[in-house]
Amino acid sequence: MIDSFSQARHQKLRTAIVLAGLAMVLGACNHTNDAITTASIPEDYRQRHPITVQEANQSIVVFIGHGRGGLTAEQRADVMGLAQTWMHEGTGAISADVPVDTPNARAAADSMREIESLLAAAGVPPRGVTVRNYKPRDPHQLAAIRLSYPRMTATAGPCGLWPEDLGPSIKNKSYFENRSYYNFGCSYQHNMAAMVDNPADLVQPRSETPPYTARRTAQFEKYRKATTTSVTYPDADKAKLSDTGK
Repeated sequence: MIDSFSQARHQKLRTAIVLAGLAMVLGACNHTNDAITTASIPEDYRQRHPITVQEANQSIVVFIGHGRGGLTAEQRADVMGLAQTWMHEGTGAISADVPVDTPNARAAADSMREIESLLAAAGVPPRGVTVRNYKPRDPHQLAAIRLSYPRMTATAGPCGLWPEDLGPSIKNKSYFENRSYYNFGCSYQHNMAAMVDNPADLVQPRSETPPYTARRTAQFEKYRKATTTSVTYPDADKAKLSDTGK
């Protein structure tokens, strides 16, 4: 009778150990799934809405009427501005799309010759311009000359994505975990990418310029003589509008 009692006790103990091990395994699986779900969206807005540097087209449109085969003063300024920016940031040839078989095709051809002369005067080599002809789908649409070139640009977005509610919801775990909402920081990243002049500044610093040797020598000479190193302007008081504080 004692042996039967011991066997039953050992059987219950083995069953409890098996159930405890199974609970630990299932608990570990659930914990792993929760970690993956929580970490699927980065908390840092710079990682959630990263600024990427890629190549995009910079373009202008030159509208040409059918009765005039030249450029206006504003159009010449636009072409010269595009040529100057191409010299600074262009990563490929300038593509010129010229309309054909349109009422203004002849005027567009004359205007394209003037555009080529302006680009050459600005320093764009002949191999830096590629002329392509196109025929618009809509014959009633005013065909224009489009000038474009590739350049490096910084982009971020798109913004306005709301995969979760802002308020408390059964589907919104970020609210109860005090985490920022998904669209947080997107407009800031988008504006920063649009304002930066050189996209490379977002990735690496620029090289240092050499110091002004003459100015540095003069400052060290003042320091060696134990005189003040600040700059004094004798005519600084002439620009004051008031004597308050004297």
